[in-house]
Amino acid sequence: MFQTTRRRLAIWYAAVTAVLLLLFATGVYLYVRSTLIERVDDTLNHVVEVVERSLVIEPNTTDNKFRINLEASFRDNADNVEDDRIDLEWFNPNGELLWSTFSEPLNIPIHANRTGETVKIERKNDTNYKLQTTNSSNCILLRQITERVEIGREVIGYLRVSHPWFEVTKPSRQLIFDLSLGTTFMVICVAAIGWFLSGLAMEPVRESYQSLKQFTSDASHELRSPIAMIQTNVQVALADPELEVTHHQQLKVIERLTKRLGRLVDDLLFLARQDSGIVQPRFSACPLDALLMEVVEEQQLVAQEKNVELSLDLKAEIGGSGTGKKYLEETEEDFFSLLGDWDQLARLFTNLIGNALQYTPTKGKVSIELQRIFRRGSFPQLQVKIIDTGIGIPEDALPHLFDRFYRVDPARSRGTVTGSGLGLAIAAAIAQNHDGNIRIDSAINQGTTVTITLPQQRLETFNS
Repeated sequence: MFQTTRRRLAIWYAAVTAVLLLLFATGVYLYVRSTLIERVDDTLNHVVEVVERSLVIEPNTTDNKFRINLEASFRDNADNVEDDRIDLEWFNPNGELLWSTFSEPLNIPIHANRTGETVKIERKNDTNYKLQTTNSSNCILLRQITERVEIGREVIGYLRVSHPWFEVTKPSRQLIFDLSLGTTFMVICVAAIGWFLSGLAMEPVRESYQSLKQFTSDASHELRSPIAMIQTNVQVALADPELEVTHHQQLKVIERLTKRLGRLVDDLLFLARQDSGIVQPRFSACPLDALLMEVVEEQQLVAQEKNVELSLDLKAEIGGSGTGKKYLEETEEDFFSLLGDWDQLARLFTNLIGNALQYTPTKGKVSIELQRIFRRGSFPQLQVKIIDTGIGIPEDALPHLFDRFYRVDPARSRGTVTGSGLGLAIAAAIAQNHDGNIRIDSAINQGTTVTITLPQQRLETFNS
């Protein structure tokens, strides 16, 4: 229990830290990426301003318009922009390419854009580019700014400046790798530290819980002797023939309450020893059919007093008896045998059958069915069903039935003596000791079905 809680605390520490680090890393990545993009755009805008200032504009005598002297304008700029990995393109007012630092045109439509845009192109070789709209291993990205050059209201051309996008993607990928590595390392460190700190935090709780279990065990053990003495003295007093009727009734009440207190002490002592692991089950070959016959025989008196029909039915194997029989290499006597603790299993079925009889009204019926089920790839299992026609259990109470000291509404007892709320907890502990499980299906006024499944391991393995 404590290891599970400690593990959950460590996982929660790591998960919360991972979320916080992920948010922090995402923020850092977005900030750095936007900074790199702004830096590239600033560089492109600066190149546009420099090139615009160096343009040589000449009047065109034929139509009284202006034109650009390409040789004079771009002769000095070509070498400078090449060093900065920046390419230039000049277009006439109609969008026709007149001059470019690319060996082949990009064939990308132009439109004025001073904020920067990213385009994807496919590289055909080291110097030639072609517009590409699909993903490809040969694709590269360019960051571009297009400036419309005007004199007055006259557009004399378009200047497009391109910059390789890997100036952004390369450091961004490196940043992602560094942040991922750092985040993973931090999460691992926090998980280790969380495991250590949760262990320190759980230690006082563990010690307190161990002390509580020890106290429960010691108190239960010490209470058994005085309760037994009280019960003995009450029985001696009841045997006195001169005892008055009033005193006799009072002593009967004391005897009944003493028995109930004794059962409660025994249940507490059993659970305390189970929790602490002081008492280990003593496994041996246990014929479950004979055990159920013995328990049913013991409970027949209670059933007759309440006028409730109590029956035991041994059913055939489910899932292929031939396969199961060959698998176990068993005799007929071992058909319903398993490795178990006789005393614990007897207590398990006594509690469950006793509950069924207690909450089944007069002229009701309690049926016990024992059958072996066989599932491929696993040991056969013995399944016991205790079916009653009693008052049933509310649906909202079913998840809490195995909680210690939990009792459904006392009104459902209809005046009978209610238990301490430990019977089903003890039954669940015994089933768990035998690697089995218990399932309860019930509905109000429709009865209850308790299904106990216990694995039937090979007896010869145990004996060897």
